[in-house]
Amino acid sequence: MKDKQNLLRTLPKVDKIIDSLCQKEFFKNKPYQEVYDAVANSIDFFRKGILNGSIKTFSIDDIENEILHSLNKSLEFNFKRVINGTGTILHTNLGRALFSEGLVEHLKNSLIGYSNLEFDLNTGERGSRYSHIEDLIAKVTGAEAALVVNNNAAAVMLCLNEFSKNTDVIISRGELVEVGGSFRIPDIMELSGANLIEIGTTNRTHLEDYKKAITENTSMLLKVHTSNY
Repeated sequence: MKDKQNLLRTLPKVDKIIDSLCQKEFFKNKPYQEVYDAVANSIDFFRKGILNGSIKTFSIDDIENEILHSLNKSLEFNFKRVINGTGTILHTNLGRALFSEGLVEHLKNSLIGYSNLEFDLNTGERGSRYSHIEDLIAKVTGAEAALVVNNNAAAVMLCLNEFSKNTDVIISRGELVEVGGSFRIPDIMELSGANLIEIGTTNRTHLEDYKKAITENTSMLLKVHTSNY
């Protein structure tokens, strides 16, 4: 216990370490708060190591190396490029579809300056950010109009609320799945105001099941792709 107390006394104070590091070239242009947190975390790391017996000796260089490691880790970007070795080309967890180099170059040129995000260049007045994609989607799908949302759950929610509020929506029991961040199809349907009508079984639903369930209050037959749960 006495050895641990002696080691604890030799731990430098945070402010003294910072004053020392600020004289070094690597630390001169780093954000002060990030440096402070790295120093405090590193000192705490050594303190805990001394108390639990995993650290029995150390030098100032050991502390500075730990600070450098902690600082570099804190300054890393969270969003990183990885190698997809899963065999799944459109992988949900790995970014789905990739951007082409040409598209990335176009985005770069557009995003490093001002853009016509919500400005109509033809009229000189405020426009809609959806107009940039609406016509393209409508052209590809043959729809009259289109709206872009940030995930499929939001799309299902909007469609059900618009077309099926207070009416019946028929869905197979085998498609009442949970996807992504705990999005459950029954919960989404309930929030939209649609009435959930379950048919079939968890492993098999026939066309006849849909025919029997349709009534005058049926507004939609909902099909859920079950590959992503």
